[in-house]
Amino acid sequence: MNDEERYEAGMQVRRAVLGDAHVDRSLANRSALTEEFQDLITRYAWGEIWTREGLPRHTRSLITIAMMVALNRSEELALHLRAAANNGVTRDEIKEVLMQTAIYCGVPAANSAFHLAERIFQELDAQQA
Repeated sequence: MNDEERYEAGMQVRRAVLGDAHVDRSLANRSALTEEFQDLITRYAWGEIWTREGLPRHTRSLITIAMMVALNRSEELALHLRAAANNGVTRDEIKEVLMQTAIYCGVPAANSAFHLAERIFQELDAQQA
């Protein structure tokens, strides 16, 4: 696969996972500083890793949530908490991942993640009401 094909495959997965609105905002807000970075993450994160057949997107979502807790990356965690449903991840599964992060990442990290998840889920519920 060449870079253009990888970009196109990555963009399809990125849109499927994160939603068109988020991707459109990211692309609209890119600048001379961030344009190459947006291209890089589309080709490699989404076009190279998320397109691999070794793990389903559902599993990749759960792993990504756990890693964002471990790395204390709340903005990315919020993004992937919102996107998880697009990959068939349930809130109960997210709860179980967050419970496990309490042991392996620390109670304070899991506590923050639970608070963030609660806020994200309330926002999502309000949007659907």
